Amino acid sequence: MEDWVAWHRLYDEPGSALRARLDRVTLHLRATLDQAPPGPVRLLSLCAGQGRDVLEVMPAHPRGRDVSAILVEADTENARLARQAADDAGLSGLLVREADASVIANFADALPVDVLLLAGIFGNVSAADIKQTIDAAPALCAPGATVIWTRHRRPPDATRSIRSWFAVGGFEEVAFDQLDSQYLTSVGVHRLTSRRPGKLPAPERPLFTFASHNC
Repeated sequence: MEDWVAWHRLYDEPGSALRARLDRVTLHLRATLDQAPPGPVRLLSLCAGQGRDVLEVMPAHPRGRDVSAILVEADTENARLARQAADDAGLSGLLVREADASVIANFADALPVDVLLLAGIFGNVSAADIKQTIDAAPALCAPGATVIWTRHRRPPDATRSIRSWFAVGGFEEVAFDQLDSQYLTSVGVHRLTSRRPGKLPAPERPLFTFASHNC
């Protein structure tokens, strides 16, 4: 089993690929909130870890108090740390659920959302599971919702297929950032512009299954 708590310490290393990825995800999350229409903003982060992307944005952002965020994380200690950080920041609108983020029933009551974070997932699951998750995304999202996702570009580079699958699902590409040459990290942003029915998996089938640590 991966020690996901220890893995998070890489975010604290200046110049690390994970730190660069986190900085870019938070940049896009801030921009998404900047552009959000007036009123409540519903945010869902799957496999949220310690929630650093959301927790680095919401407390200081002018729209932070408009955000109702649900962070779904299966690791007990990471969920606890995220919950503690949210409490320390006074974020009453942020809820951490210790649950399997691949099972839609664990967050179905929060749908549809305006912001969907899929950071750190696509590098750990099969191409078939990536496509299944993207195919389901229109059903998880409200019209005009933004999806922020991450994936490395090491061989076999799946990012071209990922971007194509989002386009087929009615999403417009807002950004695709290629961050470094050593780890080939990338961050993508897509906005739902065409309302199409999502293809949800059967209730007994998860959206994805982690098979590796290859973010």
